[in-house]
Amino acid sequence: MTRFSPRRWWGIVVKEFTQLQRDRLTFGMIVGIPVLQLLLFGFAINTDPRHLPTAVLSLDQSVWSRSIVAGVQNTGYFEVVAAARSTDEIDDMLARGDVQFAVTIPEDFSRRLVRGERPALLVEADATDPAATSGALAALDAMIQAVVARDAAGVLMPHAPPAGLVELRLHRRYNPEGITQYNIVPGLLGVILTMTMVLMTSLALTRERERGTWENLLATPALPIEVMTGKIVPYIAIGLVQVVLVLAAARWVFGIPMLGSLGVLFAVVLLFIAANLVLGITFSSIASSQLQAMQMTFFFFLPSILLSGFMFPFRGMPEWAQWIGSLLPLTHFLVLVRGILLKGNSWYELWPQAWPIALFMVVVIAVGLRFYRRTLD
Repeated sequence: MTRFSPRRWWGIVVKEFTQLQRDRLTFGMIVGIPVLQLLLFGFAINTDPRHLPTAVLSLDQSVWSRSIVAGVQNTGYFEVVAAARSTDEIDDMLARGDVQFAVTIPEDFSRRLVRGERPALLVEADATDPAATSGALAALDAMIQAVVARDAAGVLMPHAPPAGLVELRLHRRYNPEGITQYNIVPGLLGVILTMTMVLMTSLALTRERERGTWENLLATPALPIEVMTGKIVPYIAIGLVQVVLVLAAARWVFGIPMLGSLGVLFAVVLLFIAANLVLGITFSSIASSQLQAMQMTFFFFLPSILLSGFMFPFRGMPEWAQWIGSLLPLTHFLVLVRGILLKGNSWYELWPQAWPIALFMVVVIAVGLRFYRRTLD
C-alpha cells in the first residue's frame, strides 16, 4: 500500500497554484466578485431613496404655495426638477418616468386656506415601484401640515380644522394598491431573459472549440457576421417561448394588468433578446473555455441584478452607480416593460429607453466581430 507522501502532496499544491496563476480570468473572478459585491452593497444599494425627481404645477402663486414647494424640497426625499405648465405635461412626465412625483397646487389654494376651508393639495406618484415611493409619501403629510401651520400661526390657527389646514390627496398612479407583484413579475421577465440568453450563447463558440468542430466551421466560407447572427436565431425562439410563459403567468396567476400593446411589447422584447444574445456571443468569442464564458456571464449578471432597479430602487443609488446602471440593457428594459404593462405607453414614451439598448447591441457586436477575426489568425 502506497503511503501518503508530503512531497507529492506539495507538488500537487504547487501545480494548482501555477495553473491558477496562468488562468488570469479565474483569478480575477476570485478577487473581483467579492470586491464588486462589497462596493455595490456597501455604497450603491439604498432602500430609502432620496432626492427623487419631482414636478410642480403651481396654479396659485402665493406665499403659501412657495412655502410648500420649499418644504417639499427640504425634506430630502424630493428634488424639484421641473415646473409643469399643465396637467397634460405632468401626465407625460410621469408616463415617461422623467419624474417620480408631481405636486399640483390649485389656483384657489390660498383663498380657500384663508377662509379656513381646508383646500386640497394633489400629490401624484409613479407607484410602479412601491419601494421607491413609500418612504417619501410617509413623510409628506406631516411636513406639509407643519409648513402651512407655521406660516398660518396667529392668522389662521383659530380657524384650523381638527384634521389639519390642508387636505393631502395622494394618487399612487399605475399601482394604487402598492402591490409588489406589479413591480417584481414584469422585472423577472428581463432577469430571466438576461440570465438564459447570455449564458446559453456564451457557451456557443467555446463549445465548438472544446468539441473539436471549430476547425470545420473555420474551413467554411461563412463570414464572421454570418456565424454570429446564425448562432443566435434558435435562441431567439427559445427566448420568445420564455416570454409567452412569463406573460401568461403574469396575467393569469398574478393578475398583472396589461394596458399596452402586445405588438409593441414583443418588439421591445425582441430588441432586448437580441442585445443579450449578441453579448453572449461576444463573451463566447473572447473566452477560451466554457468555464471562462460562464465566469464572464456571472460577472455581467451580478451588476445587472443589483444596479438595474430590479431588487433595489434605481433612483436611490448614488450618481456613479446610476451611470453604470444606465449602461446595462436590463435597466432600460425594466422601464420599458413596466411602462407597457402598467402605464400603456406607446413608442413616444418608450423611445428614450429603447435606443440605449440598440446602441448597446451595436457596440457589443462590433467588439465581438473584432475578437472573432482574431480567432481566424
